[in-house]
Amino acid sequence: MITALIVSQILTWILLVAAIVAILALARQVGVLHERVAPAGALTPKQGPTVGGPAPKVRAYSLEGHHVDIGGALAPGKRRLILFVSSHCPVCKKLIPFAKSLARSEDVELIFAGDDREGAQRKLVETADLGGYHFLNDALLGRSFAVDKLPHAVLLGDDGTILSRGLVNSREHIESMFVSAETGLHSVQDYIETRKAQAAH
Repeated sequence: MITALIVSQILTWILLVAAIVAILALARQVGVLHERVAPAGALTPKQGPTVGGPAPKVRAYSLEGHHVDIGGALAPGKRRLILFVSSHCPVCKKLIPFAKSLARSEDVELIFAGDDREGAQRKLVETADLGGYHFLNDALLGRSFAVDKLPHAVLLGDDGTILSRGLVNSREHIESMFVSAETGLHSVQDYIETRKAQAAH
């Protein structure tokens, strides 16, 4: 009986060590996978203004009738995030709360924009609790940034340049726009090309 107990203890320790080794190996693989698929900015469309270049200058009007000048310099150190949304876009509605939270934590001016009937936009403002934000319902603004699919986000720097822009269909995409602005990888495409170049060497 003592022999059986000793054998069972040895087997238990062997299984425990094997489990620890497996967990460490799995953690390493998750880290590698995360590095390979980490989002790097929004999916930038080929048309429209380029990331790193100046933002188009547009005087857009909010639902309240106030004008907001897009493009040009902001206060030093300030950034502006424009999120194009629609009341008919389920993904937009899911991203709005996260965009608001991220804007507060990153100290970024958040502006919502769209191109729809005024009544529909006012309903979205009410249901999504956007009363404290500018909501620019202006078709010209969307055309200026070549917005063709929603939700679409544009991150502007204090000197009026476009830090990142493109289609954002997850909270990770919006969050990574700020990371890409710091790393210089402006889009998912840039990230993929950088990984290819690294693999070639």
